[in-house]
Amino acid sequence: METAESYSKKGYEQLSVTVDLVIFTVIDNELKVLLIKRGQEPFIDFWALPGGFVRINESLEEAALRELKEETGIQKVYLEQLYTFGNPKRDPRGRVVTISYFALVDSTKIKPVVTGEEQIKDVMWFSINKLPKLGFDHEDIVKYALKRLCYKLEYTAIGFGLLPEFFTLTDIQELYEIILNEKLDKRNFRKKILSMNLLETTKKYRKGQHRPALLYKFKKIKPTHTFKKIRFES
Repeated sequence: METAESYSKKGYEQLSVTVDLVIFTVIDNELKVLLIKRGQEPFIDFWALPGGFVRINESLEEAALRELKEETGIQKVYLEQLYTFGNPKRDPRGRVVTISYFALVDSTKIKPVVTGEEQIKDVMWFSINKLPKLGFDHEDIVKYALKRLCYKLEYTAIGFGLLPEFFTLTDIQELYEIILNEKLDKRNFRKKILSMNLLETTKKYRKGQHRPALLYKFKKIKPTHTFKKIRFES
């Protein structure tokens, strides 16, 4: 009978663990994802998600934040664990399982750069509808992340970080339409977004061509706060 003292790694196949990061933003009324251009094999010169191998003495989240900083210069981002991808043939280097994370960030406050810490040739935002050919299984990861993002809009405040301090109900609806890629019914959307009890009215108005629009602000909530699930219908 094998004991802790007699245990040996010999005879056990080894696998590696990586982290991959799907970072979304909205630029020019388009939902975009951050990609890096690889400077080494495998998939040299391919675009891919930021990420890399988990070190032996760091947690998964520590690895994700480190890789994001090293490859894109981005720091202090709230990351949410997405899914585990483990197809045995997903990485030509061997048996590699990846833990994916995703986030929705404000591109006006976060500027990705090539840091020089990794063999990365370029960093760029790409429209979710016009992605280049991606290395590994990263296209599948992006698709899964987009599906999860759309779902989370129905019961979390994940998209609110993209809005200014004061905003109109139209601003919120336009943001949701960009992410969901569909036109939403105005009356139905406003009724449901107000029923979530996450907005505070202000005494401020935005002047425009038509009558002034009332400005709102968000109540103070944590990124992990959830609400009663609401289906936003077109």
